[in-house]
Amino acid sequence: MKVLVCDSISARAVERMRQACLEVDVQDKITAEELLQVIGNYDAMVVRSRTKVRKPVLDAAAKLKVIVRGGVGVDNIDIDYAQAQGVRVLNTPGASTDSVAELTVGYLFALARPIVQATISLKAGKWEKKKFHGAEIQGKTLGVIGTGRIGKAVARRAAAVGMKVLGYDVVASEPVPYLTVTPLDELLAQSDYITLHIPLLESTHHLVDADLIARMKDGVRIIHCGRGGVIDEDALYDALVAGKVAGAALDVFEIEPPKDSKLFTLEQMIGSPHVGASTKEATARIGDEVAELLIAFE
Repeated sequence: MKVLVCDSISARAVERMRQACLEVDVQDKITAEELLQVIGNYDAMVVRSRTKVRKPVLDAAAKLKVIVRGGVGVDNIDIDYAQAQGVRVLNTPGASTDSVAELTVGYLFALARPIVQATISLKAGKWEKKKFHGAEIQGKTLGVIGTGRIGKAVARRAAAVGMKVLGYDVVASEPVPYLTVTPLDELLAQSDYITLHIPLLESTHHLVDADLIARMKDGVRIIHCGRGGVIDEDALYDALVAGKVAGAALDVFEIEPPKDSKLFTLEQMIGSPHVGASTKEATARIGDEVAELLIAFE
């Protein structure tokens, strides 16, 4: 089976697949145009979040049998069309859970204590000690929208540092002692911090819009390390400017990389370039699971 690796995975995973007699080509900087030219030669492809697998790619993939997404979300793949073409879509949902949860909690602390802004100020030669007055997170309420693997992992860590944790999800999940399931409106009204861990679907596109933000507690802080497009970024910008939202931390954006985003003009917004799963541990686990899936598929 010929495998095209379109995005970076661990060298160990590539070697494991080759030892299992898979023919693996690594082109982890391949462009969309180049992909269209070569995908017809492959039986399998490996992607992460960078590579988009839409109808034109699938139409050109005459031999393709399986797509493996290294990571959780599969919104960069046209799953319905792939399945209609007889192509299976697999992913590695648990491999990056801890890494994304830890980044989320890191942002919790960075919003409570303006570490990023203070660092920028200090490096600019300033000593603005009184400007960067923060708050403790213990005793505060965290609202977790999306209580799957990552949502629960965040909740467990937040509860361990003394936060009250509320959770909401449209899908029922196993109860856990460190999270109280509530209706969405109750979560919005009570939460000092809100973190989003839901997939990007037609029903969740711009879920966090002006109306939803208006139902939140004044001075709320929002963290988003899930899927870009869940937040209406224009509505978030307006809420930050108005002070309704006191701070925001975003690892994902509707367009990546963002172009001329007004959010980047605001000091109270901090962010990162979609690095939730970018740890050496998560990369190793993702690679191992990708290799296992393809070896078993063969």
